[in-house]
Parts: sequence; structure tokens; C-alpha cells
Amino acid sequence: MQHFTSLEPLHLSGAWVTIGAFDGVHRGHQALLRAFVTEAHAHAAPAVVVTFYPHPAEVLGNRPNPFYLSTPEEKAALIAGLGADVLITHPFNRQVARRRARDFMEDLQAHLGLRRLWVGYDFALGRNREGDIPALRRLGEALGYTLHVVEAYRLDGEVVSSSRIRKALAQGEVALAGRLLGRPYAVPGEVVPGDGRGRLLGFPTANLAVWPRRMMPAAGVYACWAETAAGTHPAVVNLGVRPTFEPHPAAPRLEAHLLDFSGDLYGQTLTLHFIARLRPEQRFPSAEALAAQIARDVAAARETLRRSRPPTPANEAAKQQSREVAK
Repeated sequence: MQHFTSLEPLHLSGAWVTIGAFDGVHRGHQALLRAFVTEAHAHAAPAVVVTFYPHPAEVLGNRPNPFYLSTPEEKAALIAGLGADVLITHPFNRQVARRRARDFMEDLQAHLGLRRLWVGYDFALGRNREGDIPALRRLGEALGYTLHVVEAYRLDGEVVSSSRIRKALAQGEVALAGRLLGRPYAVPGEVVPGDGRGRLLGFPTANLAVWPRRMMPAAGVYACWAETAAGTHPAVVNLGVRPTFEPHPAAPRLEAHLLDFSGDLYGQTLTLHFIARLRPEQRFPSAEALAAQIARDVAAARETLRRSRPPTPANEAAKQQSREVAK
């Protein structure tokens, strides 16, 4: 897949195009993208995905921060795994937000030779969201493309959406978030030095520096798969402010105790795949009481992770999700 950050270098002919934020590339996105790519290729047309960064809702002030389910790079890897030929991560700012829908569609026509446009049922673009479904259909008649609208994707009778996933994460419901995504929710970060308290308790931890715009689950203790360059290990993860040791409000930390692992991870990227929440974060009367609870958390995490599969790399995961959506 070719990845661009502007329309300018592109001069295609007869492209099929889909436009959306695609944050997280969840099951609904996967269903749309898989069908879109299949149909475009069946018509010998390039399958072009247009997305935006920053997210339009963030620029327009309609979302709290942080709230991203995926970085632009993670999104690109997942979309590539679903078979797209070209991805355009278009910059989004106030100036772009003020553009007329017709102007943007004319740009797509000029650079991509747009012939078929696929969008979700609730899609709109342009100033004041003027480019809604009826408007895009009328523009298609004037500019020479046809419009295909994809209905909402439902799981257990409810619409799958990025906002629903964010709500699940905010409540600590990582298992539900994973079902909606089609894979466990993953948070990568660089392993950085901590204060060493975990080692003193007998449970050394890897402390992660995470992209500050990443949506995080609610505070608590989680069973996770910890993916490193050398392999994947079960882990107990604490996300929170460590109330047993911090008498005053502190910045949240993400700390992972990797089971059956020894070694130096400093400076490396470690990705945590959240499987289940074991308990909320709580204050303990002593370090000894906390250590006893962590031992119980380790046992609970082992049992939880015994029933799940370790994660696969992003591209392979996307291909697997695509096959599962088709079932």
C-alpha cells in the first residue's frame, strides 16, 4: 500500500474512494473496507482510502483529549492489512474545516479521477457538515461519480462505533472494547525508568511512556499480553496513581509486570494488549498487603490469559479480522 499525506502527488484515473476517520479500525470499519476493496478490485479500480489527522472532532472541539484509539501509523498498518492500494492521511485544521464540500470533492476528482465513492450511513464533510449523503449524491451527478452508502455494522444488535469503544474503555470494560475492535485493545509505549518500588515488592515492572493523546482504560489492574521485539509474555498491568504510595494526587502511570520473564527492556517498545480487568485500583494499608494482593492478581491473570491467545502482528491481525468479518 502507498501512503501519502497530501493529494498533490497523486494523479490517478477511475479510483474508487472511501472517506472516514477510521479511528481504531474497528469491526464496522473492517466490514466497510473489506467490501470496498473487494468491489474496487473486481472492477479493476484502485481502492483509495482517505482519512484525516488530527481527527476532525478534536480540531472542532467536540471530543475530550486524549481519545485516540490508534496512531496514524497503527491505522495505516491495519488499513494496509485489509488490502487498500492507497491511503491518504489528509491534514485537518480549521482552514480545511471551513472548506465547501464541493471544493473538496473537486480536489478528489482532479487527483484521483473519482468514479465511485463509499461512505458510512452517517457520513458528512465540509463546512457545517454540508456534504451529507443527499448533497454528496447531488455532487456525484455534477462531478461524474456514483455514491454507495454502507449501513451501520451491528454486533449483538448494537451499532459498533469508535465512540462506543471509548465509552467501554472509560469504564474499564476492555473485554467489550476488544470485541468491538475485533482484537484486544493495544497500547504501545517506550519502557522508561521508574522508582523501583515494584522490584522491592518482588514484582518488578516495566514503566511505559505512552503517546499522551492515546485513550487509556479506566484505572485498575488488568490481565494483558505484553508484546516485545523478542516475544510475547503474560502480564499483570497496573494503570493508575498508586494510592498506596502516593499521599497526594499524582499523574497516572502504566506499569507492567511480565510473568516468566527476566531481562532489560529499557528503551524498547512494549505493547500491552488488554484482555480483562481484574479489579479497580485501591489503597492498601501496607506494602506487604499490596504484595499479597499482587500475588493474587498474578494467579488471576494466569488463569484469564490461559483462556486467550497471544496477539499477532498488526498486519496479520487485520487480515484475520477481515476474514472474521466475512463469516
